Amino acid sequence: MRRATSPQVLAGLLAGAGVTHFLLPKPFDSIVPRALPGSPRMWTQVSGAAELALAAGVAFPRTRARAASAAAVFFVAVVPANMQMAVDWRSRPATLRRAAQARVPLQAGLVLWARKVARDATR
Repeated sequence: MRRATSPQVLAGLLAGAGVTHFLLPKPFDSIVPRALPGSPRMWTQVSGAAELALAAGVAFPRTRARAASAAAVFFVAVVPANMQMAVDWRSRPATLRRAAQARVPLQAGLVLWARKVARDATR
């Protein structure tokens, strides 16, 4: 059996997250920063569609470098939603609160991962 490579895993993560935005939108709706115009559902669907498009781009070698670079930008763009979740979950049980707080620094890891996939695709 062939092992998945880093770009394939990143594409799978993006695809899974994108599909989840459409199948289970309520948790995503709830973390859309209230300052954004439009409905939370619209932002959930837009971000889900973006993740699916990025997944497709990362999956193919020809588009991988640009898509992975765009994924890094996307991961930065969703930091406010993760921060909103951390604020909203302040009164949740400690385990859930820590999980929500961990999402913010985890975004940095996703950004670095996407940038590495982009760099490796140009070699």
